[in-house]
Amino acid sequence: MRGRGDKLRYGPHYGEPESAVGMSVAFKPNIDAYFERIGFAGSIAPTLETLSQLHALHPAAIPYENLNPLMGAPVRLDLPNLQQKLVFDRRGGYCFEHNTLFRAILEDLDFEVKMHGARVIWGTPEGEEPPLRHIVLTADVSGVSYLCDVGFGGLTATAPLRMRNGAEQATPLEPYRLTETDGVWLVEVQVEGEWLKLYDFTLAELGDERLIELNDIADSSVFFTTELLAARIEKTRRLALGNTRLNIHTPGQPSEARLLGSVAELREVLTGTMGIALPADERLDAALQKIVDRGAA
Repeated sequence: MRGRGDKLRYGPHYGEPESAVGMSVAFKPNIDAYFERIGFAGSIAPTLETLSQLHALHPAAIPYENLNPLMGAPVRLDLPNLQQKLVFDRRGGYCFEHNTLFRAILEDLDFEVKMHGARVIWGTPEGEEPPLRHIVLTADVSGVSYLCDVGFGGLTATAPLRMRNGAEQATPLEPYRLTETDGVWLVEVQVEGEWLKLYDFTLAELGDERLIELNDIADSSVFFTTELLAARIEKTRRLALGNTRLNIHTPGQPSEARLLGSVAELREVLTGTMGIALPADERLDAALQKIVDRGAA
């Protein structure tokens, strides 16, 4: 299919992970199921056009969400579980899940990909040193390196960004900019005429063991276990849910906001607006009720 031969990979598991991490050594992602999930039907050649299409389609189809930590359920980064959750179960995830899966997909398509740790600046109090709590990818295409990040929630870029110092880069939504100082790359986005600092990173490659450590820290952090977060990108606008507040942002227009006052309303937005197939877990409604109660207070 699509030039990959006659053998299709049916079902959620194709091969078994060699270790608990199970990155991409012995497990081959079900590329056809992933393509169907994101609505991709183009060329699979490792070109900039292919990378750009995948980078736009992934965050539009697979939402950002933190329901597992909110419910007290673990976040597993082995590829069989990631594929099951994000592809077959039609769930979403946070940055570690999105970019780990995206790395496996790109590698399966013969892109040269590296993973890097990033420090989130956006939302960090002034003067506070942000820790590593995000991951990004770089992919080489014909000798040119591009930043790929499909898991930054409400401000996820909708295109790969060329690793070019200081250049403003257009995307289907907002402009982005990368600047480099002493080996540290800063990523900024322009919103309503203002450049916002999102995160910075170096090109030091992040190993799988360190990735698991960072995920364990995030999985149990107060931020992810007490805050409800969900986001999805449409062609012309961004949708972001923070606790009981739903924000809809269309570039060039005033943002819209709506407050949600019940578990039923939260479930409706999560399933309808965000496109999440909610897990059949009795812990979910209890966690959502805490969000509602805190919002009412």
